[in-house]
Amino acid sequence: MQTILNFIDGRFAPAASGRTIDNPEPATGEVYSTLPDSDAQDVAAAVAAAKKALPAWAATPAEERSRILLRVADLIDANLERLARAESIDSGKPLALARSVDIPRAAANFRFFATAILHTRSDLHQTGANVLNYTLRQPVGVCALISPWNLPLYLFTWKVAPALACGCTGVGKPSEVTPMTAFLLSELLAEAGLPPGALNIVHGRGATAGAPLIEHPDVRAISFTGGTSTGAAIARAAAPKFKKLSLELGGKNPNIVFADADLDAAADAALRAAFTNQGQICLCGSRVFVERPIYERFVDRLVEGARSLRVGDPLDAATQQGAVVSREHHAKIAAAVEQARRDGARVRCGGGPPSAPVSPRCADGSFYLPTVLTDAPPTCAAMQEEIFGPVVTVTPFDTEAEALALANGVRYGLASMVWTRGLDRAHRVAARLEAGIVWINCWMVRDLRTPFGGMKDSGVGREGGDEALRFFTEPRNVCVQLREHTP
Repeated sequence: MQTILNFIDGRFAPAASGRTIDNPEPATGEVYSTLPDSDAQDVAAAVAAAKKALPAWAATPAEERSRILLRVADLIDANLERLARAESIDSGKPLALARSVDIPRAAANFRFFATAILHTRSDLHQTGANVLNYTLRQPVGVCALISPWNLPLYLFTWKVAPALACGCTGVGKPSEVTPMTAFLLSELLAEAGLPPGALNIVHGRGATAGAPLIEHPDVRAISFTGGTSTGAAIARAAAPKFKKLSLELGGKNPNIVFADADLDAAADAALRAAFTNQGQICLCGSRVFVERPIYERFVDRLVEGARSLRVGDPLDAATQQGAVVSREHHAKIAAAVEQARRDGARVRCGGGPPSAPVSPRCADGSFYLPTVLTDAPPTCAAMQEEIFGPVVTVTPFDTEAEALALANGVRYGLASMVWTRGLDRAHRVAARLEAGIVWINCWMVRDLRTPFGGMKDSGVGREGGDEALRFFTEPRNVCVQLREHTP
């Protein structure tokens, strides 16, 4: 049994109350670790440590902050196998995915922002002959950094790295469902030489640890990734205190395939976009709209691909689909598919757990087969609400206008895909899609310099590149009146 601890002021400690939360492995259902059941007392200690560390860390030269963050990136690389295995056990995702994507991306987050902070620029304006106006960007202060369970280290570092690079201090609150790699990261931060208190990590539930963190008066900015309902609650709590707010929330992302698309490439990408990480990615293409002349061929290829995906023990190198994150989430996915059936959807493949255990070790694990639904009414829950599992709907369309109406006909607006060989159509549709990200003839191609985030109920604000550096700093205008020179 492993024991996860809080990381406060450079020291590891249990919750002040002594209470713990059991942490089961999704693939087996067995409790393999415990984490602190932290509350307002632990949060207060963490915020106090961050506040104490803020003046010195903010005054640390950018070159020194960069050096420490680059050291963290190197340590993540050096601990790749340990971190990948921990991520797989904790979340149920295939070890191969954690090894090739999640952990390398965590290192890349630190490396990118360590470099970006050395290349920031400020504005200067000459106002008349003798007046200069320039802009200082200074750390916003103590930040709450709250990350989700689906990409635990990947998205935790997406917040931690820019906050620290900008000279902020913070309190991280990883999901209590997948806490292990954030705990291991705290060890690497200490080893890299991060000053005590610059980043504190408090584990626990949203209601008892997350709520007091966002409401703490010394927290000046909140960066949250998670569900839309939780994001709305955070916005309500933060608004009266005028805290800076970045919310990256849910998605019900459309994938539009026109008849002139490369069918093989579009079908392969749709398979990945629907089922990578068991469909537990906010950017997944969970609604596919296919122009009618190629609809049946596309569905056949997608169903064939979904059936061919190997569902198995996440630690098996051959596994392509691991376990979903918990028994509770498994039940939610199953309920959503059953509701889709009642609403008239046709289950073309999947639609339940495997008929036999994927392995003896995983006999009690939370596995759900890749599921393709057709004939789902556009207004049904399966087409409107985020299932966040290995479930995709496929719907035909006849015109570009119809495709856009279907794609935009949800309350979310995070990401989208367009497949076409027509350059004019690609740009025209991209401009009309209500989404913060539009991929044309690709999916999940990311450049960390670009803004990341959504519109509508998918959140407010943007992360990545200059957007992140602006969020974690406050601009200050300085106006200088120069005296006339008298010879």
